Amino acid sequence: MRMKPLIIGDLTVRVPIIQGGMGVGISRSNLAGAVAREGGIGIISTAQIGYDEPDFDNNQIETNLLAIKKHIDKAKEIAEGGIVGVNIMVATKQYERYVRAACEAGADVIISGAGLPISLPDMVKGCKVKIAPIVSSMRATSVILKMWDRKYHRTADFIVVEGPHAGGHLGFSKEELENIDEIDFDREIKEIVKYKRAFEEKYQTNIPVVAAGGIFDQNDIKHALELGANGVQIATRFVVTEECDASPEYKQAYLDAKEEDIRIVISPVGMPGRAIANGLLKKVGEGKLPIEKCFHCLSHCNPKEAPYCITKALINAVRGNIEEGLLFCGDNVYRLKEMTTVKAIFEELVF
Repeated sequence: MRMKPLIIGDLTVRVPIIQGGMGVGISRSNLAGAVAREGGIGIISTAQIGYDEPDFDNNQIETNLLAIKKHIDKAKEIAEGGIVGVNIMVATKQYERYVRAACEAGADVIISGAGLPISLPDMVKGCKVKIAPIVSSMRATSVILKMWDRKYHRTADFIVVEGPHAGGHLGFSKEELENIDEIDFDREIKEIVKYKRAFEEKYQTNIPVVAAGGIFDQNDIKHALELGANGVQIATRFVVTEECDASPEYKQAYLDAKEEDIRIVISPVGMPGRAIANGLLKKVGEGKLPIEKCFHCLSHCNPKEAPYCITKALINAVRGNIEEGLLFCGDNVYRLKEMTTVKAIFEELVF
């Protein structure tokens, strides 16, 4: 078996590897540009993307919208003709404005999860961008494809199917994640691969399936392809690269992590996620942390009820304040042993 290029409409991705979007600030232009230059798809996370811009504290949303263009432009310059996209969470406050900003900035693809991107096709009308939902089940896939078909008379350009071993916010319940061996995710991928064929026939197009969550080495990629996937999405491995936009302290926290340090946490908006145990999680376990300022990040977050501010925690992390930061990670993080480069990862994984 050899890797085949990932064909998404008129885009040809030479290496069928998508770098997963990681916010706040973990995957911005440097990492995305480097991945795209190696022949994959580099993904910028728009989550509080302008956190280090001068006016961020006063005007988060406008600052983020300007930063989207800044980082897409920079990533494309680094990519030397490679494919650059963005990850925009459906839960983002003023989600539509972020989508339109990415379109206007020339993003090649938009990947959207943390909710069902039901209205995404309407938001990208008139734009050449390719769109993909992130799903974690056959049921979610069915809801999205049926809705896009009925309401917008179109289908997905590709589908990212994210499993329970991924990092960050997850499309599974806390109970499911605590009994992860009982989840037959291989079956979900197979069913989605079979289900989307009807939409391929109707729209006379190809809808690639991209497997995500827990992809670490060549064996994982081969397994995903054997299930019928056309490519994979990888995030955690790219954190410990020279090109990753995170601080050295953040990268070292990944290298220091042990298997027993990995925790399933509940974010301030009630969504489960996977992170590395640290001082912040210990404090949160002891009680609510005071929230002094709202950064207008997630639409369903109520600062009066949230256990802590997720924006503040993620900004602390990306800047290197590890004990007071939220360190999202995939469940393979403990397997990382040394710093590397994007190029070296591609050389290791491509076959």
